[in-house]
Amino acid sequence: MTRTRRDFLRAVAAVGGYRAAYVTMQAMGLIPAAAVAEPLALERGARHGTKVVILGAGVAGLSAAYELDKAGYDCVVLEARNRSGGRNWTLRGGDKLEMTDGTVQACDFDKGLYWNAGPARLPSHHQTVMGYCRELGIPLEVEVNTARGASLLNPAANGSKPIEMRQAINDARGELSELLGKAIDRGALDQELTAQDKERMFAFLKRYGDLTPDMVYKGSSRSGYKIRPGAGDRVGVRRDPVPLEVLLDADLWNGVIFEELIDQQATMFQPVGGMDRIPMAFEKRLGKVVRHQCEVTEIRRAGDGVRISYRDKKTNRSNAVEAAYCVSTIALTVLTKIPSDFSPSYATAIANIHYHESVKVAWQSRRFWEMDYDIYGGISWVKDITNMVWYPSAGMFAQQGIILGAYASGKDGELLAAKPLQEQFELTRAVIERLHPGHGGELRKPMAIAWSKVPYSLGASAEYTPEQSLLGKTTEYTLLGQPDGPFYFAGDYLSHVGNWQEGAMTSARRTINMIDERRRMAKS
Repeated sequence: MTRTRRDFLRAVAAVGGYRAAYVTMQAMGLIPAAAVAEPLALERGARHGTKVVILGAGVAGLSAAYELDKAGYDCVVLEARNRSGGRNWTLRGGDKLEMTDGTVQACDFDKGLYWNAGPARLPSHHQTVMGYCRELGIPLEVEVNTARGASLLNPAANGSKPIEMRQAINDARGELSELLGKAIDRGALDQELTAQDKERMFAFLKRYGDLTPDMVYKGSSRSGYKIRPGAGDRVGVRRDPVPLEVLLDADLWNGVIFEELIDQQATMFQPVGGMDRIPMAFEKRLGKVVRHQCEVTEIRRAGDGVRISYRDKKTNRSNAVEAAYCVSTIALTVLTKIPSDFSPSYATAIANIHYHESVKVAWQSRRFWEMDYDIYGGISWVKDITNMVWYPSAGMFAQQGIILGAYASGKDGELLAAKPLQEQFELTRAVIERLHPGHGGELRKPMAIAWSKVPYSLGASAEYTPEQSLLGKTTEYTLLGQPDGPFYFAGDYLSHVGNWQEGAMTSARRTINMIDERRRMAKS
C-alpha cells in the first residue's frame, strides 16, 4: 500500500471510523467483501483469575464472557431476565410476552412454530457472528430476504392494487433503459460517450432492459405472465407493462432497492429453529457463569475495582459481586436509571443517547402465500405505518407458518406502538387482506411486540441525533468507547455496523481487548 493510500484511509477512519474505512477498503479492492471478524488480541496461557463482572446477557455480554473465560478470566454475567439473549428473543408456544404498559400476551403457536421477535437474519459477511455459529456448532439455513413473487402496495397508487416485485423491478428497468436510449440517440450524452461507446451502450440497454430492436420497451417475460406458458399451443401471455409514472407514484423505491443494501444482500442466513439458538449455545458453554433473574441495583467503585449490587428475583434477596473490571452491555435507556459511580461526563453521555421504537406483529396461518401465490420467503412492502409483510423462510412446504404483518421502526413504529393491541392486530390483518384478498380471515394467534415497552430493553437500538452522527466526531460515541476507570461499555451502539448482532459482538471484542491490554500493562 502506498503512503498516499495509507494517508487517505487514515483520513477516512478519522471521520467515519472503522465501518467507513472497512467499506472504503472494500471499494478499493484492498480487502474482500467478506472481511475477517474483529480481531482478538487476548493473551492466552494459564488461568490468572482476574475477575470481570458483565452486566447483561445479550450477545455482547455472552460473547465477551466466552472469550474472557477462554483467556483465563473469572467472569460473572448478571442478567435481569429469566433468559439470555437480550433483544435476541424467539417466542414459541407457552411463552409469555409482558410489557411495561401492563399488557400480557400468551404465545399459543402450534408446536414447532416460532417467531423471532428481535433479530431475524444474518448477513453472510458478518463474520464475527457467523464465526461463532461455526465455532459453537449452530446449524444455519438460508433466509430468503427477497422474493420476486412478493409485492409493493401503496393504497394511494395503481388503483390500490399491489404490484408484484418482479414486475416493478423489470418494468422500471425497461422503461428507464428506453429513456436512456432516447437520450443517447438525441445526443444528450455526446460529451460523455464516444461513437463506439454509444453503440456499446445501445447493445447493453437492449439486453439490460429487454428492449425491442428499435429500442422500445414493450414488456418482458421477466415481469411475469397474465397466462403462464404450458403444453401444446399454450405459449403464454406476458403481462402488460406498468407505466413508469405509475411505478413512480407507488413511492416504494426503498422496498425495490432494499436487497442492494450491503447488509441485506444475498446470501442471508438464520439459525435452524430460531435466532435464540445463538445465546443458547453461548449459555451451554458458559454454564454457571451466567446468572439469570439478577437485577442490577447499584454500580459502584470499590478501590481500583467495582462493586455491583443486584437483587436476586428468585429469592428477592440483595447480593453484591466485586471484580477488577465491569463491562456494561445494558441498554442505555435502562442503565441511566441505575444508581452508579460513573463520572459525570459518562453519566451525561449515557442519558443523551435515545433509543428508537421498533414494532413487530406476527400471525400464525395456513401458508397461503406459498400454496396460492408461489411466494417463498421475502418481503412485501407497504406504504403504511405497518411498513411490510414478511414471509417466513423456515418450514417451507409445511401446512402452517408464522407471517409478519408489520415491522415498523422510528416514527411509524411509535404511531403503531401507541395503538391498542387489538387495533394493531386489525391493521395488520387489513394490510395482508389487501395484498392477498380473501386470506385475512385465515390469520390467527396474533402476537405484537413494541421494544420501547419491553422490560430491560426500553427501545430497539440507539438513535443518534444529527449532532451525534456516527459520521462525525461524536462526543457520546467516542467517550463511551473508552473506559471510565474500571467501567467499560459494549453494545451495538458502539459500532459502525449498526443495530446488528455483529455490531454488538465486534464492540464486545474491542472492549475485552482493551481490558486485557490494561491487565497486561498492570502486570508488567
